[in-house]
Amino acid sequence: MDHVHAFGDDALGDLDATGVAARIASGEASAREVTEAAIARAEKVNPALNGIQRANFEQARADSAHPADGVFSGVPTFVKDNTDVAGLPTNQGSLAVNGRPALDHAPFTKQFLSTGMTVLGKTTMPEFGFNATTEYENLPPTRNPWNTGYSSGASSGGSAVMVASGVVPIAHANDGGGSIRIPAAACGLVGLKPTRGRVVEAAEAAKMPVNVVVNGVLTRSVRDTAHFFAGVENHFRNPSFERLGLVEGPGTRRLRIGLLVDSITGEPTDDETRNTVLDTAKQLESLGHMVYEVPLPVGEKFIKDFVNYWGLLAFSTYHFGKKVMGPDFDKRHTDNLTRGLAKHFARNIYKTPSVIRGLRKTEQIYADFFTLHDLVLSPVLAHTTPKLGYISPDNDYATMIARLIRYVSFTPLNNASGGPAISLPVATSSEGLPIGVHFSAAHGDERTLLEIGYELEAAKPFARIQD
Repeated sequence: MDHVHAFGDDALGDLDATGVAARIASGEASAREVTEAAIARAEKVNPALNGIQRANFEQARADSAHPADGVFSGVPTFVKDNTDVAGLPTNQGSLAVNGRPALDHAPFTKQFLSTGMTVLGKTTMPEFGFNATTEYENLPPTRNPWNTGYSSGASSGGSAVMVASGVVPIAHANDGGGSIRIPAAACGLVGLKPTRGRVVEAAEAAKMPVNVVVNGVLTRSVRDTAHFFAGVENHFRNPSFERLGLVEGPGTRRLRIGLLVDSITGEPTDDETRNTVLDTAKQLESLGHMVYEVPLPVGEKFIKDFVNYWGLLAFSTYHFGKKVMGPDFDKRHTDNLTRGLAKHFARNIYKTPSVIRGLRKTEQIYADFFTLHDLVLSPVLAHTTPKLGYISPDNDYATMIARLIRYVSFTPLNNASGGPAISLPVATSSEGLPIGVHFSAAHGDERTLLEIGYELEAAKPFARIQD
């Protein structure tokens, strides 16, 4: 099966979230009509895509009668299954978790919903967000709407599928190693990972020795991403950063843009991805920007440290899940990746102080790097989107981790260092699947990321699944 999408002549049309909000505000369509259209779309395509972990349609219908004020008042959305929504369980994408209905919204959920959106339910994710594909050992996979035989990316895979297929124009996502940017690249979306601290911290952040997780959204347009981050500043703004405000178009400043094509793994980027990045570099030069190759700011030890840290998180979940996830946690139902990461950490536990020191140092290394460059352009991923099964937890751990390290080698530095980055869907592969490029910027400089996004989107509009 090839493209699966829900776009049609209904209250949502082919509008982005900003357009849907304007339609509601003008009275052209009601929030209830828009919500009903999104529910109908979900029921049409989700059987083929499996992006919804738990539907909450009746509550969404009730909520749409009186949508909250905000930049996206009445716009339908979903929240990822690792973030609490009052009345819904949070199962972390795992059969080991039997979550009870949350008593309250998570702190970020409150900020997210301060934009006025209506929640239709929770979206799928791989177990505990550890994988770069939304696949399972004992459940059907979440499929890419551009071609259902391929991965949707992860860990915000379900949210990406719901946005890319046209069910909703915007959905919650979060990113602990690339989990906003990877599914954005796989599904042809805009995915901005903000600076650590830009938005309300994830509930689990306080317990992490290095906070690598940050929340955001997946969208189909740069302006939706810009409106979201401007809108949520009305709920919370970190005084450590200048107010971002609403970024409305390309910047006028011509930028110094560093270029990275190959990662620290030593394995070359595949040809289609490489050519996409190089073509983007040429396009940027034609627009007047200066693009030049730069050295990698960190060495191979960084990847080893990040895998060990991922192992620490898996070890803590596996062995202390009843305390962390709830009394019904059953580690017997965890998957090969969680168990393998936990065992990897146990074998390397003596390295933990060095790992944490090394990851913490990346914040300053990253800051120093961006005193020399305005942006850095790279691939999002080292090769094009794989077929389902390639990094499934059905594989043994050694196979999975080797493939993951090669595939996901560009995104984790932004998580350890806290720096912002954006994935933009600038090309499609020979298989007809999206290819994203990755821009990183200095801490707090989401403005420049959004401006370059607008500029590239205008120069060459992003491909649309419905075309």
